[in-house]
Amino acid sequence: MAKTSMKVREINRIALNTKFHDTRLQLKVIIRDLNATDEEKDQAEGALQGLPRDSSITRQRKRCRLCGRSRSYNRLTGLCRIHMRHAVMNGLVPGMRKASW
Repeated sequence: MAKTSMKVREINRIALNTKFHDTRLQLKVIIRDLNATDEEKDQAEGALQGLPRDSSITRQRKRCRLCGRSRSYNRLTGLCRIHMRHAVMNGLVPGMRKASW
Protein backbone atom coordinates (compact mmCIF):
# COMPACT_ATOMS: atom_id res chain seq x y z
CA MET A 1 0.00 0.00 0.00
CA ALA A 2 1.46 3.33 -1.02
CA LYS A 3 1.73 6.12 1.49
CA THR A 4 -1.07 8.66 1.39
CA SER A 5 1.45 11.45 0.84
CA MET A 6 2.67 9.75 -2.35
CA LYS A 7 -0.88 9.45 -3.68
CA VAL A 8 -1.55 13.11 -2.90
CA ARG A 9 1.72 14.14 -4.53
CA GLU A 10 0.74 12.28 -7.69
CA ILE A 11 -2.66 13.99 -7.73
CA ASN A 12 -0.95 17.38 -7.40
CA ARG A 13 1.35 16.53 -10.31
CA ILE A 14 -1.62 15.67 -12.49
CA ALA A 15 -3.31 18.97 -11.56
CA LEU A 16 -0.15 20.98 -12.34
CA ASN A 17 0.26 19.19 -15.65
CA THR A 18 -3.28 20.03 -16.75
CA LYS A 19 -2.83 23.63 -15.61
CA PHE A 20 0.43 24.30 -17.47
CA HIS A 21 0.06 21.91 -20.43
CA ASP A 22 -0.90 24.55 -23.00
CA THR A 23 1.77 26.96 -21.77
CA ARG A 24 4.47 24.31 -22.03
CA LEU A 25 3.41 23.42 -25.58
CA GLN A 26 3.46 27.06 -26.70
CA LEU A 27 6.93 27.62 -25.23
CA LYS A 28 8.28 24.46 -26.84
CA VAL A 29 6.90 25.54 -30.23
CA ILE A 30 8.76 28.85 -29.90
CA ILE A 31 11.99 27.07 -28.93
CA ARG A 32 11.77 24.74 -31.96
CA ASP A 33 10.74 27.48 -34.39
CA LEU A 34 13.40 28.07 -37.04
CA ASN A 35 12.22 31.62 -37.73
CA ALA A 36 12.32 32.75 -34.09
CA THR A 37 15.19 34.97 -33.02
CA ASP A 38 17.74 33.92 -30.44
CA GLU A 39 16.31 36.40 -27.94
CA GLU A 40 12.82 34.95 -28.30
CA LYS A 41 14.18 31.43 -27.86
CA ASP A 42 16.13 32.46 -24.77
CA GLN A 43 13.06 34.08 -23.26
CA ALA A 44 10.99 30.99 -24.01
CA GLU A 45 13.62 28.73 -22.43
CA GLY A 46 13.72 30.92 -19.34
CA ALA A 47 9.94 30.87 -19.07
CA LEU A 48 9.90 27.09 -19.52
CA GLN A 49 12.50 26.66 -16.80
CA GLY A 50 10.46 28.98 -14.57
CA LEU A 51 7.46 26.66 -14.65
CA PRO A 52 7.06 24.22 -11.76
CA ARG A 53 9.01 20.99 -12.13
CA ASP A 54 6.03 18.83 -11.38
CA SER A 55 4.08 20.34 -14.28
CA SER A 56 6.07 18.14 -16.67
CA ILE A 57 4.32 14.95 -17.76
CA THR A 58 7.51 12.94 -17.33
CA ARG A 59 7.34 13.48 -13.57
CA GLN A 60 4.08 11.52 -13.32
CA ARG A 61 4.02 7.87 -12.35
CA LYS A 62 1.31 5.35 -13.17
CA ARG A 63 -0.12 3.78 -10.02
CA CYS A 64 -2.36 0.82 -9.17
CA ARG A 65 -6.01 1.83 -8.85
CA LEU A 66 -6.54 -0.20 -5.70
CA CYS A 67 -3.41 0.23 -3.61
CA GLY A 68 -1.40 3.01 -5.29
CA ARG A 69 1.66 0.82 -5.90
CA SER A 70 3.90 2.32 -8.59
CA ARG A 71 6.05 -0.70 -9.41
CA SER A 72 4.97 -3.59 -11.66
CA TYR A 73 2.00 -1.65 -13.01
CA ASN A 74 -0.07 -3.26 -15.78
CA ARG A 75 -1.38 -0.67 -18.26
CA LEU A 76 -4.06 -2.97 -19.64
CA THR A 77 -5.91 -3.31 -16.34
CA GLY A 78 -4.50 -0.44 -14.29
CA LEU A 79 -3.51 -2.83 -11.50
CA CYS A 80 -0.23 -3.87 -9.94
CA ARG A 81 0.97 -7.46 -10.16
CA ILE A 82 -0.41 -8.35 -6.74
CA HIS A 83 -3.96 -7.19 -7.43
CA MET A 84 -3.75 -8.50 -10.97
CA ARG A 85 -3.02 -11.97 -9.58
CA HIS A 86 -5.99 -11.78 -7.20
CA ALA A 87 -8.27 -10.64 -10.03
CA VAL A 88 -7.13 -13.49 -12.30
CA MET A 89 -7.51 -16.08 -9.54
CA ASN A 90 -11.07 -14.87 -8.86
CA GLY A 91 -11.95 -14.95 -12.56
CA LEU A 92 -12.47 -11.19 -12.87
CA VAL A 93 -10.19 -10.77 -15.90
CA PRO A 94 -11.70 -12.43 -18.98
CA GLY A 95 -9.37 -14.58 -21.03
CA MET A 96 -6.73 -14.95 -18.32
CA ARG A 97 -6.16 -17.87 -16.03
CA LYS A 98 -3.39 -19.24 -13.90
CA ALA A 99 -0.91 -21.32 -15.82
CA SER A 100 -0.46 -24.89 -14.60
CA TRP A 101 1.70 -27.36 -16.49
